[in-house]
Amino acid sequence: MVDTHLEHGRRTPAQAALDVVRGALIGTAETVPGVSGGTVALMTGVYETLLTSAGHAIAGIREGAVDLVRGRGFARARSQFANVRWAVLLPVLIGMGIALVSMAHVMETLVTEHPETMRGFFLGLVLASLAVPYRHATASSAPRRGPGRLGAREWAIAAAAAVVVAVILSLPVAQLEPAPYVLVPAGAIAVSALVLPGLSGSFLLLTMGLYEPTLEALNDRDLGYLAQFALGAVIGLVSIVKLLQWLLEHHRRLTLVILTGVMAGSLVALWPWQDDSRGYLAPTGNVAGPLLAALGGFAIVVIVLIAEHRLLARREAHGAEA
Repeated sequence: MVDTHLEHGRRTPAQAALDVVRGALIGTAETVPGVSGGTVALMTGVYETLLTSAGHAIAGIREGAVDLVRGRGFARARSQFANVRWAVLLPVLIGMGIALVSMAHVMETLVTEHPETMRGFFLGLVLASLAVPYRHATASSAPRRGPGRLGAREWAIAAAAAVVVAVILSLPVAQLEPAPYVLVPAGAIAVSALVLPGLSGSFLLLTMGLYEPTLEALNDRDLGYLAQFALGAVIGLVSIVKLLQWLLEHHRRLTLVILTGVMAGSLVALWPWQDDSRGYLAPTGNVAGPLLAALGGFAIVVIVLIAEHRLLARREAHGAEA
């Protein structure tokens, strides 16, 4: 999916409702270990819109605070805020918030009671979704040769990114105490994974032994725990969003190539058959369930991609006729 269909200007109620659904899907994904909210943002066509809007919002807050202290007014901050797609950003954030609060318990139950089937479903989703950043990358101009297929160097970079992520996601599970000096860095790491397609914030929390405590804090409305985690999330968001925004603006094709590799590497975390220590097992027991779930997840993304392709082709045809 691409961001180009998110037209500038006033959004209709139907479009706003769809953006809430997009946000709910992203938020739901963040409650599932191994599934990246950034991947879902790419799948639903709002990734770059959200990233650039968040970057401008962060810059506006920073410049507004600095200029307020220096008595310079809010001209620079207003300029940054004017570039934020608030009509898209706010509904998506509302949907994410609703999903994080309402779906945490549901997804915890599904992942606990049907782990193989759930991993199989998301394996299919992410595998088919590799087409999204790959298509964006090949559509971007390459140095000295314009858009087209990836070159050998770009394939090597994507493969290296995939290996790095696969190694990270294969690290043994730790067990950290949810103290402030742990929760703040954990929040920064988790939200960085939210922004990076292919890296799951929930999975990294699971690696640190903080996945279940964080879900319990959400379910129990533990405001002290959540406040410390949120502080780290803000720190991580400010740093990683601006970096990615700059990379997409100045090195778009290479960034998308790396993101494709990151998503591919994340597939190791979604192998359906694993032991309690996340060791990989040969298919056993209920093999049909995870396989059918994987095919279903793959088919959902393919159907959406085909529908989107036809919709964009129809719009381009109407535009040419006009």
